[in-house]
Amino acid sequence: MSTGSGADSAPAPNNHHDTDSTPSEHASKPKGTKPKGTGTFSSLKIRNYRLFATGAVVSNTGTWMSRITQDWLVLDLTGSAAAVGITTALQFLPMLLFGLYGGVIADRCPKRLLLLFSQAALGLCGVALATLTLTGHVQVWHVYLIAFLLGMVTVIDNPARQSFVSEMVGPDQLRNAVSLNSANFQSARLIGPAVAGVLITTVGSGWSFMLNGLSFLAPIVGLLLMRTSELHKVERVQRGKGQLREGLHYVAGRPDLLWPIALVGFVGTFGFNFPIWLSAFADGVFHGGAGLYSFFNILMAAGSLAGALLSARRRSSRLRMLVAAAMAFGLLEIAASLSTSLWLFSLLLVPIGMIGLTVNITANTSVQMATDAAMRGRVMSLYMMVFVGGTPVGAPLLGWVTDTYGARIGFATGGLISLTAGLVIAIVLARLGGLRLKIDLRRGHQHVNVVRREGVRRKELATVA
Repeated sequence: MSTGSGADSAPAPNNHHDTDSTPSEHASKPKGTKPKGTGTFSSLKIRNYRLFATGAVVSNTGTWMSRITQDWLVLDLTGSAAAVGITTALQFLPMLLFGLYGGVIADRCPKRLLLLFSQAALGLCGVALATLTLTGHVQVWHVYLIAFLLGMVTVIDNPARQSFVSEMVGPDQLRNAVSLNSANFQSARLIGPAVAGVLITTVGSGWSFMLNGLSFLAPIVGLLLMRTSELHKVERVQRGKGQLREGLHYVAGRPDLLWPIALVGFVGTFGFNFPIWLSAFADGVFHGGAGLYSFFNILMAAGSLAGALLSARRRSSRLRMLVAAAMAFGLLEIAASLSTSLWLFSLLLVPIGMIGLTVNITANTSVQMATDAAMRGRVMSLYMMVFVGGTPVGAPLLGWVTDTYGARIGFATGGLISLTAGLVIAIVLARLGGLRLKIDLRRGHQHVNVVRREGVRRKELATVA
C-alpha cells in the first residue's frame, strides 16, 4: 500500500510501499530526519524523536513513582495483595474492553494531537490523586476510580504513542527507536522507585503523586516543540464501517503477527504481575517495608534496562528468540519463587527483568516491522490489548492465589504459565514453519540445531529459522 497522497505521491524509483515514508520524503528529506549512522543510540540523532524521548523519561519517572506509591498505598489501606491486584486490574480493564477502538482512533486522527490531549489527561489524574492524599481524604475506592480513569486515557494514548514512533524516525530506525523507548522506560524505572521510597518515608505518598502529575508537562512541551515538517507522512484512514473487523481479519491472516501477539498475551496476563508478587515478598516473606519493595523494583529495572540496550543493538527480531526468551522468563520466575534467601531472590530479579524486556521488545518490533503503516494503529492496539488488557483477568486471579496459598505459589504459577505458553507456541511455530529439532552427538558437529523438514516449502514464518 502506497502511503503517498496528492502532490507528494509522485513516482520514485526506490519507494518502499510498506514503509511510513512518502516518495516526496525520499526526494527532499529535511536534514536530520534520517541519519545514516547506526548504533545503539542512532535514532536519537533525529530531533523530533530526541524531544519525544526527553519528555518521556521525565514522565516515565513520575509514572514509576506513582505506580510504586499506589501499590504501597493500597496495601497500607487494605493489607491485601488481592486489593493491589484489583487496582492493577482496573487500570488495565479499559484496554481489554475498548483497546481495539483506541487503535481505530489512532489510525484515523493525527497522533501528535492525540498525544497532547492524552498526556494532559494523565497529568490531571495524577494531580487529583495527590490532592486527595495530601488532604487526608483518600480511600481505597478513590484509588480504584483514578486507576480506571488512567486506563481509559491509556486506551488512546498507547496505540497513538506506539505508532507515532514510526512517524518520527521512519522505517530504517524503527527497531532502534522501539528498543530505546523501552530503555527510556526502564531508566525511569531505576529512578522512580528509589525516589518514591524516599518520598513515602519522609514527606508521604501525596507528594509522590503530585510530582507524577506535574511530570507530564515535559512530554507536552516536547510535542509542542516538534517540527511537523520533519515527520514521516502516513496516510490516515478515513472514517468507515468495518475498520475494527478489518484489523482483526488482517492479524488472523498473518501467522507472523498472530502467534507473537498470542504469546505476549499469556506472558503479560500471567507472568507480569510484579506489583502483586514483589509487594507480597517485601512485606510477607522477607518482612521489609516500602524501601525493600522499591529496591526489588530497582533491581528488575536494572535488568530491564540492560535487556533494552542489548535489543537496541540487534538488527533483527526472530520468532525463535521470542519463544526461547518466554520459556527462560518462566523458568527464572519459578526459580525466584523457590528462593529462601533474600539476596538470591534479589539477584534473580535482574535476569527476570532482562529476559522479560527481551520478550516484550522482540514481539513489539517484529509485529511493527511486519505491519502495513495504515494498519499499525489497530494492530498495535490489539498487541497492547492482549499484553496488558489481560491484567484484569490475571491480576485478581493471581492476587487471590497469592493471598490464599502464599507469595511463592503465586509467583511460581505465573512462571509456569509463561513457560508452558512459550513451549506450546514454539511447537506451533515449528509446525507452521516446517521445522524440526536435530540432535547430532558426533564430535565436531553442532549437537542441537533447528532445521527445516525435508519436502516442506519455505513459508511466511521463515523468520523462525
